[in-house]
Amino acid sequence: MTKKTTIVLFSGDYDKAMAAYIIANGAAAYDHEVTIFHTFWGLNALRKEEKVQINKGFLEKLFSKMMPRGAERMGLSKMNFAGFGPKMIKHIIDKHHAMTLPQLIALAQEQNVNLVACTMTMDLLGLKEEELLDGIEYAGVAAYLAEAEDGHVNLFI
Repeated sequence: MTKKTTIVLFSGDYDKAMAAYIIANGAAAYDHEVTIFHTFWGLNALRKEEKVQINKGFLEKLFSKMMPRGAERMGLSKMNFAGFGPKMIKHIIDKHHAMTLPQLIALAQEQNVNLVACTMTMDLLGLKEEELLDGIEYAGVAAYLAEAEDGHVNLFI
């Protein structure tokens, strides 16, 4: 019997996204089918770091400028200190030879963790598929609920 783990990543905080991906990678290593459903600010973990030229309306452009572009640019939930906090935590991660959030995302993709972007939230925030990482899926809440219904572990981060 295959065990399933589903995670809703709602937060756009670096540390919370790291926790989600550490759990996801651990579950995948234990032969769980894992899905991370990225919604609202959690979508920032899936954004490409480079700017993608797309024709957008005023509000869509504004959201794009206000949200961090990529996992590496996300702030911390506590002790952000105007951007100094993420530099400190990344220094500590490097010092302890731990994986960064972008590395954890890449590992999740290697382990076939199902990375899903919420299409409704993408519409609300004006995000387009071209702005997100390659190899991810796009679905709505019904698809997440179908996965979670059979889940043995369901988390909201």
